[in-house]
Amino acid sequence: MTSLYEPRGAPDIGRLIAEYPLAWVISGAFHASPLPLIAETDDEGRVIALIGHCALRNALVADFRANPGGLILFNGPAGHVPTALVSKSDWAPTWNYAVLRFIVEVEFVGAETREAVEQLVAKTEGGTWSTASLGARYEAMLDQIIAFRAHVRSTEHSFKLGQDESAQVFAEIVAGHSDRTLAKWMEGQAKR
Repeated sequence: MTSLYEPRGAPDIGRLIAEYPLAWVISGAFHASPLPLIAETDDEGRVIALIGHCALRNALVADFRANPGGLILFNGPAGHVPTALVSKSDWAPTWNYAVLRFIVEVEFVGAETREAVEQLVAKTEGGTWSTASLGARYEAMLDQIIAFRAHVRSTEHSFKLGQDESAQVFAEIVAGHSDRTLAKWMEGQAKR
């Protein structure tokens, strides 16, 4: 991977997970499920683990109990960049994106299931809803799921957000792209 597509630092990686928490969790047996995850970071903001939960009946549970090694993939902002945005006639279309890949070792932490669910609800609902509204149903739901901590063993990332464009082309893309979220991520990467 070329350093051209590196994030500015650990905060960019944490931001991508926070804004795009739904990740593909993949076992060594190639079972995969999209699951929302929350990052645990060290004092420097580096992701050291990813917290989530899944149904006990999910094939990932048996897989990770047999072999805790796995892969987690996050897709952040992404979009096609058409030639119509650029004034140069010899410019080719491209695709800009930010993605993360973690090699992990999964540990089931059943005693933390309630806490993991509460953390996710707090993050995704922003205080507008509480599990208390579920009443007795909540306890029954908790009996059917298990929390896990995916300990990060290695990280790969690619933030291909227009860094290889000339200043003029970059400005045209950012100004004209219809996906304003992608354009803001591009602008953020330009401020290195």
